[in-house]
Amino acid sequence: MRKVLDLKSLEKLRWQIREEILKMVWQAKSGHLAGSLGVVEQYLILFLAGILNYKPEEPNWPARDRLVISNGHYAPALYAVMAEAGFLKKEELLTLRKFGSRLQGHPSRNHLPGIETSSGPLGEGLSQSIGLALAAKLNQEKWQVFCGMSDGEQDCGNTWEAVMLAGKLKLPNLIAFIDRNEIQIDGFTEEVMPLALLKEKYQSFSWHVLEGKGNDLKDVKEKFEEAKEIAKPVVIIFRTIPGYGVDFMQWKSAWHGKVPNEKEYQSAISQIRKNLV
Repeated sequence: MRKVLDLKSLEKLRWQIREEILKMVWQAKSGHLAGSLGVVEQYLILFLAGILNYKPEEPNWPARDRLVISNGHYAPALYAVMAEAGFLKKEELLTLRKFGSRLQGHPSRNHLPGIETSSGPLGEGLSQSIGLALAAKLNQEKWQVFCGMSDGEQDCGNTWEAVMLAGKLKLPNLIAFIDRNEIQIDGFTEEVMPLALLKEKYQSFSWHVLEGKGNDLKDVKEKFEEAKEIAKPVVIIFRTIPGYGVDFMQWKSAWHGKVPNEKEYQSAISQIRKNLV
């Protein structure tokens, strides 16, 4: 059965999820922290605030909403929230990236029930989401498709081919959301490949654009609820802080895929736990 929590319950849970993410990456000695720590509120609202329709006990339920995570390196956050939603046991989280684990470094639909598409190469998720949304439209199904993207993958040409196609098809059941944290593996997005006028670019291809505060549970919930009522492609540009909750990781592109040493790990855990008191 789908689990739905109020914002007060999610306020504490968002810090517990961040602690799980740190433990997972520390145990694996591999993984991506900055983006995963920054996107927790969005995944919590999707899975645990009544936005997504799903049945954890029946992952392939035909009427479920589809969630495509194009930025697959955010897997630690996705797995931690999916465990809270009932798709897997929390003890399994510490198998992240281990040999034989269902929790691959990037989500794999062949390993973990509840994962809709395999991801890793950036820029592919929106095209996959359009295929799903078009299938639902043609079959007159009511389920919706949600597609999470990074701002760095807005550099990919394939992303913009998909943006144009979705606008042309006027898909009424497609909701994309971009983690606008302004960093990518090579540095700040505005230095690597400036993304100025991102809102206007999407609007020019017939998308409805919303902008939100990606680390604010209430605002994230309101934006997803609003998007669900709009009968055309919607993109939500969520401003977030990469490495949110750990002061020495915030806004540092070096933490895109870096694992902390013992001292850094203990400091990060201590900072996160202060929010649980």
